[in-house]
Amino acid sequence: MRERRSVREARIASRSREFDAFVAGAAGRLLHVATLLTAETRTRNPHARTLLTDALAQTYAGWDRLRDDDPYAYARRELAVRFARTARRHRRGRGGVLSALGPGERLVVVLRLHEGVAEEQLAALLGLPEARVRAVCARSVAALRAAA
Repeated sequence: MRERRSVREARIASRSREFDAFVAGAAGRLLHVATLLTAETRTRNPHARTLLTDALAQTYAGWDRLRDDDPYAYARRELAVRFARTARRHRRGRGGVLSALGPGERLVVVLRLHEGVAEEQLAALLGLPEARVRAVCARSVAALRAAA
């Protein structure tokens, strides 16, 4: 019985070390993505920090299932899904560069242009046709150019 417990504890400790290493390497970039999504500034981004914390908690919960998958892609997907669910809270930007765009437009622009997610993957994630993703991206970029 004690052997099982020690094996389980060792596995949990290993999992925690792996996750800590992942967070140390990816948290800054994921926070930047969250800040762009919420259209907050880099110095004042409480909603982005909450969004990132929730996404990382979900990533940790599913860590054992990510054996061959990219943990960054999983965490980014969690971040995007959580943002989409709470998009009505982020209708107005709080001074960020992308505050001129609506939440859905920010989501497409950030994931497509900043993160380089393929149109097919983005369409599948958002449940939209690829043509719609292309159109939203083009319209959003045009709006940003006009605002600049």
